[in-house]
Amino acid sequence: MMQSHIRLLMLILTVGVSSAQPAVAGPRDANELAAQIDRRLENHWKAEKIQPVPRADDAEFLRRVYLDITGRIPRPADVHDFLSDNSADKRLRLIDQLLESPRFAVHFANVWRAELLPEIASNREAAAFQRGFESWLRERFRAGVGYDQLVRELLTVPIAAEGQDAEPVLRDPERPNPLAFFAVKAARPENLAAAVSRSLLGIRLECAQCHNHPFAQWKREQFWSQAAFFAGLRRQGDGLFAPLTEIVNQHEITASGSSKLLQAAFLDSNTPKWQKNRTSRAVLADWITSRDNPYFARATVNRMWGYFFGTGLVDPVDDFRDDNPPSDGALLDDLARSFVESGFDLPFLIRGICLSRAYQRTSARTDASQENARLPARMAVKSLTAEQFFDSLTLATGYREDQDKGAARRQFLTRFTLTGSTSEPETSVQQALTLLNGRFVSWATDPEKCPTLIAATQTPGMSLAQRIETLYLTTISRKPKAEELDPLERYVLQAKSNREAERLADVFWTLLNSAEFRMNH
Repeated sequence: MMQSHIRLLMLILTVGVSSAQPAVAGPRDANELAAQIDRRLENHWKAEKIQPVPRADDAEFLRRVYLDITGRIPRPADVHDFLSDNSADKRLRLIDQLLESPRFAVHFANVWRAELLPEIASNREAAAFQRGFESWLRERFRAGVGYDQLVRELLTVPIAAEGQDAEPVLRDPERPNPLAFFAVKAARPENLAAAVSRSLLGIRLECAQCHNHPFAQWKREQFWSQAAFFAGLRRQGDGLFAPLTEIVNQHEITASGSSKLLQAAFLDSNTPKWQKNRTSRAVLADWITSRDNPYFARATVNRMWGYFFGTGLVDPVDDFRDDNPPSDGALLDDLARSFVESGFDLPFLIRGICLSRAYQRTSARTDASQENARLPARMAVKSLTAEQFFDSLTLATGYREDQDKGAARRQFLTRFTLTGSTSEPETSVQQALTLLNGRFVSWATDPEKCPTLIAATQTPGMSLAQRIETLYLTTISRKPKAEELDPLERYVLQAKSNREAERLADVFWTLLNSAEFRMNH
């Protein structure tokens, strides 16, 4: 069976993919924001003599926007309905439908958990906090709170004052738990300062923890003055699960390896205004989420741009500094302005990006001038996250997670967690073996066990072409081209009549292992 898989892959696999806030208001309408994005980029392309690619066809766009907004591929019925819809506004309506779906909250809880709690990928103890933290994020996204409010709630989560009963950091793994952010960082001021600065402000401040930043303006004292906002936190014991208390009015810290006492201070040099019995964390949250914060909105929209286009306007997305300027500063300011004016509304920002012509272009290169990813004249080919990949596999195969109590998901999330940029596709030897002949894929390509194959091979009245088309729609969300269908039909027809299901299983295996399934393009 394995040899026939490899022969099929080598001989007939044709499925693949081509390679500070200004005072004026921004647009409040997502269509207007999309038009603004396109005007900025088109001016750049003209100046740089870049020829943009054509618009993606409906199937390519459909799969892309499903993966980006909901974290998994569309169902075959969704593909059929969208491709048969001839209305001019169907892409706009689809974007709205996906943003309003429960899957949006589920997926973006995964996205922001991976950013805010990256330790979960490498620390087995930290992994105990994943479900509770994602549950809290899902609640906030479903409630439609502004991103500024979400961040404020995260940074100001109640912690018992010193002298009171310590706050447990993990009562129930399933219970919504923003305290996980503090617990996973071991409640250490330096860890929290580094994480907050990188994830929320786009600044790699940790590079100044031991000495002045080698490339940016940040000084060692600024790092520890940021850490001082968390200096009141105390762990009552050792380890990530130790309960927490807080000295409410502590605003100072001694830098590591120094005897100098440093006061908490904002990174824009403004002086905090302290209030009795109000935590330093709350004062920091006020400053971070302020409309006038010079970093917060720009860092957020840049991170979202990097998520959708594979490369940030500032890249890496968390490395804002003078010698790493944005590819288009005016566009970055436009996006940040609009985001602030919308009330820090992430769905509004996402809607504007996805409605742009830039986002809706094909990923297939048509001209050498299209290689500059920071001025996207074509859509980037992006690796799927572990969650996107597994959730798409389960949808394509009909797998139910209760079959093995989540063992397959845990295996995939361990083996397929991205370690680099999504725009730099990577497949390790272990990942390749899992895809080629792992236990899950073996089950998924068994025509007697896999629900998708049972339906595709045993439904009466279907022609061979329709059976193959079903497998295409289920996996890569499009119909096969004639040059793909003909050799596949010949391959299946070469088998004896009682072996046709096995040959169709080979086709399914090939599609699941194809670049077109494994990538978002």
